[in-house]
Amino acid sequence: MTDIRIERWAHTLVHYCLYLKKGDILAIYATPLATPLIEAVYREAVRVGAQPVPVIQLEGLDEILLREGSDELLQSISPVAMTLAQQATARLSIQSSSNPKALSNINPARGALRRQAAHKTATITRQREQAGEFRWCGTLYPTTGYAQEANMSLREFEEFVYNVCFLNDEDPIASWKELGARQQHYVDWLKGRKKVHVQGVGTDLTLSIEDRIFINSDGKRNFPSGEFFTGPVENSANGVVEFAIPASYDGHAVEGVRLVFRDGKVVEASARQGEDYLHQMLDLDEGARFLGEFAFGNNAGVTNATKQILFDEKMGGTIHMALGASYPETGGVNHSALHWDMICDLRTNGEVWIDNTLFLKNGKVLV
Repeated sequence: MTDIRIERWAHTLVHYCLYLKKGDILAIYATPLATPLIEAVYREAVRVGAQPVPVIQLEGLDEILLREGSDELLQSISPVAMTLAQQATARLSIQSSSNPKALSNINPARGALRRQAAHKTATITRQREQAGEFRWCGTLYPTTGYAQEANMSLREFEEFVYNVCFLNDEDPIASWKELGARQQHYVDWLKGRKKVHVQGVGTDLTLSIEDRIFINSDGKRNFPSGEFFTGPVENSANGVVEFAIPASYDGHAVEGVRLVFRDGKVVEASARQGEDYLHQMLDLDEGARFLGEFAFGNNAGVTNATKQILFDEKMGGTIHMALGASYPETGGVNHSALHWDMICDLRTNGEVWIDNTLFLKNGKVLV
């Protein structure tokens, strides 16, 4: 018997996140571990007259390619991925790994080549999205591997996912619309503001948001969501920031990150764990040392780090910043193959000032 929450999940993804209609082509990327959700989404898509195209991924194949493939092969683009980037009108990516650490011992330089190749198809879908021809959503299906990373049993992690996605509510779409309305209040207040000053433990950072747009992320693209974000002025960040919550990228754990910015660029970087990897990513390309995103987490259901950025960056009372690529809809213009979110915890001893107004103190929005 299918859990009613899986059915609610599929219904929300199809009708709220991706708003599928007759004639849409939906690419579904997932591993076989997400079969219950894949089937439910497939069924719901068929019911509205959309054409679902499942791309079922075997996890071990990525490791084979990254370990044994030539540099030329790593930089090549799958013809399937290219065709779907050009023709699909919607994409659903379901993270569903059995082992999130599977690629942690891969040479980061090889992973970087693969990311740069993927950036080519991402550019196509971003342009199509801006033209109104494409939309996307990403979610995460609970597996034993993710549960272990979060220090939970599988059952505990499943319940966590259902809760932060509002899938225990009879009408999840109504709950997401309610959160979206609250966030829109903050987004409206932030219009026309210019300067951000973040203060916390080991953190004293200023940056500019002048003429930039905050986006209300209300569950339509990231599912779950609960954040509002912008792209800071690229040369404006100055000062130091510490990220106490562990950051992970491509299976590489990095903890205790400390970054020093001067005129927007990272000029000093250190980490208690994973410092070599941090420096390799900062040197990935010209844009990797600049901020592409500044955001406020606003999902009250996320209270502890899970080592999955989809959840952790939404943690209520925190802010996060991403090194690398900007989202063009914010007005950001930084380009990079990297987009690495890192979380600064301000829940117990932190403040964010917007111009001359105390916007957030100890995890609570005050406006």
